[in-house]
Amino acid sequence: MCSIAGMIDTGRDVRALDLSEMRDAMRSRGPDQCGQYRDASAALFHHRLCVIDPQNGRQPMLLHRDGTQAVLVYNGELYNTPELRSALRALGHSFTGHSDTEVLLHAYAEWGEGCLERLNGIFAFAVWEPEKKRLFCARDRMGVKPFFFAERKGAFLFASELKGLLAHPWVEAEADRDSVLELLLTGPGRTPGCGVFRGLRELPPAYCGVFDENGLRLRRYWKLTPREHTESEADTVAHVRQLVSDAIERQLVSDVPIGTFLSGGLDSGVISSVVNRYMRERGQRLVTFSVDYTDNRKYFTAGKFQPNTDTDFIPGLRDWLDCENVLVTLDMEELADALFEAVEARDLPGMADVDSSMLAFCKRIRKHVTVALSGECADEIFGGYPWFRDETIRAAEGFPWAQSTMYRAAFLRPEWLAGVDPREYVMERYRRTVEDTESLPADSPADRRTREMTRLNTDWFMQTLLDDKVIYS
Repeated sequence: MCSIAGMIDTGRDVRALDLSEMRDAMRSRGPDQCGQYRDASAALFHHRLCVIDPQNGRQPMLLHRDGTQAVLVYNGELYNTPELRSALRALGHSFTGHSDTEVLLHAYAEWGEGCLERLNGIFAFAVWEPEKKRLFCARDRMGVKPFFFAERKGAFLFASELKGLLAHPWVEAEADRDSVLELLLTGPGRTPGCGVFRGLRELPPAYCGVFDENGLRLRRYWKLTPREHTESEADTVAHVRQLVSDAIERQLVSDVPIGTFLSGGLDSGVISSVVNRYMRERGQRLVTFSVDYTDNRKYFTAGKFQPNTDTDFIPGLRDWLDCENVLVTLDMEELADALFEAVEARDLPGMADVDSSMLAFCKRIRKHVTVALSGECADEIFGGYPWFRDETIRAAEGFPWAQSTMYRAAFLRPEWLAGVDPREYVMERYRRTVEDTESLPADSPADRRTREMTRLNTDWFMQTLLDDKVIYS
């Protein structure tokens, strides 16, 4: 996890502005290195958590090529770095280190915006081209890495977290009616692109943009689209196995210690198994991390989301993997104390106990490893939630996880709801996502609904979980 931030202003000299608070607001995301780039029109900042090539991956990173300069700030990880590096070397590029940052910068220098079509990874980055006075920015397809921005006085401001923008002297922490409705009616999710505070926005997943003297222009560069499924069941199983294993193994390139979460469930169990095999082949032993809560067995209540406690299955998986397992037990006082820090980290109200437990858990395991893989978001991709299978819930209009709109609206004073129908406010966002979901002519009604449900989950529910992982881990 790293942080990026910056200011671009083609109409005035930004060197006289004190942007130190903006630079330092997100220091906790990158405690290992801090860097900045300043010229008359641009100020770029980076805080780095070192995972790959600590010496040669420093940012902002500059490249001089063919008489022009490009400056990159980047938060993320490219999983096809070796393939990209080979392709670029064949085109005449040379490299001083082995970081993905350097490869990304060269990829942009070679292919411009077209580099996005070649990237396999999670990222939010910005490239400043001083001679053109042009900033290019982009966010990964699923929106794993955050990118917030604002336009003020003709300038473009961006940051990995809202607090980075709010630290800028031109940005006020102002809430309006849209802010309140987002928090109360759609929260903890957010309408794609919404930054909640007045005038603040988020670059949506799979979007890129250009800012220059003509202003800001955004475009979507990728969209989830359907394809006819022609594989046999056996081929499908083999294909999914290959894709999942490849996705996991590509995340294991690191110059720092790596572990995995082990909840006892299928998703973290599959990931831990693949990582365990990978590490054993290299003579290493996997360290896994599990969480439990004081008196959990005493107070646990079974439900559709969780029919039994995770800890029932952790010992069996631990023994089968023959791995080291660190069990972290959190008590209620620790979780309550973490609530305040979790809201501060997220910059917005979130999922309460989920947020505080994730923060407390990650703090504990940080003493052991720098990087930990988890099974977060497997349910969105593979249809693990009850609403994928319960026909009544699946058929109902609206977000399946948000069926309490009027209860939430009851907490608002009448003036905040003047002229607003709470149900329609939420349903309009639901319909916007459903209408943007493509299907195939041969799809049955059930197939179409499954596609819609997948988009609802990836665009909304999954984004809330990703907010947790990129901020607290």
